[in-house]
Amino acid sequence: MAERTPLIEVASYDPAWPQEFARIAAAVKEWMGDLLIGIEHVGSTSVEGLAAKPIIDLDAVLTSADRLPEAIERLAAQGFEHQGDLGIAGREAFRPTRDFGFMNYHLYVCPPEGRGYLEHIALRDYLREHDEARDEYARIKRELAQAHRTDIDAYVEGKSAFVQEILRRTGI
Repeated sequence: MAERTPLIEVASYDPAWPQEFARIAAAVKEWMGDLLIGIEHVGSTSVEGLAAKPIIDLDAVLTSADRLPEAIERLAAQGFEHQGDLGIAGREAFRPTRDFGFMNYHLYVCPPEGRGYLEHIALRDYLREHDEARDEYARIKRELAQAHRTDIDAYVEGKSAFVQEILRRTGI
């Protein structure tokens, strides 16, 4: 089961987030790079100028879905707990069980055709290309964080309609 966010904090964009992504991605590549076609910085911290919960989201994209058992094994050896898809098909979540010295992050392992992965990329790229949508998303997230400081489910549900509309615009 995923860890619950005790207090929802939406911070202004931090230009250090891409460098932190790069640090985490380098470690993931070292552990399982031969199983991957790439590691993508996704989520709000991947969009320059977007306010976000200060948690780096990474999608480690497998060469094929049949490499997942090996990825699970390798990440377990490094100290990660496999959490399953957490209700989102096309991505498998992993929680670190030890401190690697990184800022907070979520690691997902995805097949290249996984819906969760494709949605992450579509949303990220749309928000990178449309400042007005990026700013509206930031406004929504700040309002939700203020209204639902300790209720991550309400926070996520409150963003759902906006995210679904962006995905509709992208054709996903």
